Amino acid sequence: MSALESDKPRRTRPGIIYLLLIIIIGLAAGAYYLWPRFEREAPQIRLTPDADVLGLAPMEIGVTDQGAGLKSVTATLSAGGAEHTLASEQYAQPVTGKNIAVALSSKLTGVKEGPAVLRVSARDGSLWNFFHGNETVLQKNLTIDITAPTVELIADDRYVNFGGVGVIVYKASADTATSGVRIGDYFFPGFQGQVKVHPDHYIALFAHPYNLTADAKAVLVATDKAGNTREMPLVYELKNVKYKKSTIAISENFLQSKIAPLLNDVGARQGTPKEVFLRVNKALRKENGDRIAAITTKSTASILWRGAFSQLSNSKVEANFADDRTYTYNNEPIDTAYHLGYDLSVTKHYPVEAANGGTVAFVGDLGIYGNAVILDHGLGLFTLYGHLSSIDVKAGDSIKQRQIIGKTGETGLAAGDHLHYGVYLHGVAVLPVEWWDPKWITDNIEPKLEGRSGVAIAESQQSKAPRKTASKRRR
Repeated sequence: MSALESDKPRRTRPGIIYLLLIIIIGLAAGAYYLWPRFEREAPQIRLTPDADVLGLAPMEIGVTDQGAGLKSVTATLSAGGAEHTLASEQYAQPVTGKNIAVALSSKLTGVKEGPAVLRVSARDGSLWNFFHGNETVLQKNLTIDITAPTVELIADDRYVNFGGVGVIVYKASADTATSGVRIGDYFFPGFQGQVKVHPDHYIALFAHPYNLTADAKAVLVATDKAGNTREMPLVYELKNVKYKKSTIAISENFLQSKIAPLLNDVGARQGTPKEVFLRVNKALRKENGDRIAAITTKSTASILWRGAFSQLSNSKVEANFADDRTYTYNNEPIDTAYHLGYDLSVTKHYPVEAANGGTVAFVGDLGIYGNAVILDHGLGLFTLYGHLSSIDVKAGDSIKQRQIIGKTGETGLAAGDHLHYGVYLHGVAVLPVEWWDPKWITDNIEPKLEGRSGVAIAESQQSKAPRKTASKRRR
């Protein structure tokens, strides 16, 4: 064997090894790049509402995939021996989430009330499962229900004050899930178990809010688990209440001593006097209003008060409910706001009495209202006591009518020592004065709680009405 022949194998081995290394590195790089595409996490499916019935109200199918992303979603409904497609979507580019609203409609001919099967399939863009991806299938047995609940109005109000409260009693069918009165964007739920002799009847206190138009329509609404809804218009005469307009001049001293200290952020106190005032009167007022609404929409489902509410003893009304205020600085209008309560004054640090029985729902600092107490009186009704100099109760306490809960003061956005007194119904500020009126309580609320019908109440009120004298009749 020559020297040339003996060297040939030695020269070819490094080349082969080099080639193998390149192949291995390429495979490793490809695996590193492609491995995430082989993820095995299946899509997640969520139904809202996750109920066992399906009606005319939409059901939302929420599908998410945090891996390769969704490739397709389909939803079918099998009923009466036929399969109906509710949704079928394909995605050219994978998406991480998709919400699809599905509902029964007139297009789904042949669908009748009864048992059905909802099937939702979601597949992602993974290369796992021989490049078919991961699939999740949700199958749910449902009952198709397209019949709305029934409602019967037992007693209502012929008159409602603009900004005030009306009261109705009604009966709803057993399949009702939620019910109450809707007016504009506001909803006032009904409560069972409060009407004597008729525990199945509902009573609902509702407002015709001060910030809605006079022609806003109130509707009695009942909805079942399937989302089917029955509506009944409420008919009443809206009694006009003339709310005042006033102008309040803001002084430099008031800005420095009262307005700016209400801002906890030192940076927010910087700027022109108008900018500082707007941060309080707009931003902080809205923040406080939102907090009050959150507190006063979570009420005890039973009545905790009795009879007419009490005005602070010996007090004088200094400012009115829904007073439309314009604020000026250096004789220039800078902002407006509604005053959502009464300002009651007596003497400095006067003992504040609870207007009626209830439970303490809130105690603490409430921004422009200063140190405040909110009482829950049940059935969605609350009273607020603001600008207190001291507080003598704590959250959760049971309170009796005229029990002392604190003392008046000038905390918050108060120019002098007084009590800010507000009445709220399911988060809506309402006219306080009618709750001080024993006759209004006797005529509008007590007969309904006693279980009397609207006809019986009207006849009773008619018989109590003063008769005209003979001379007046002749005229």
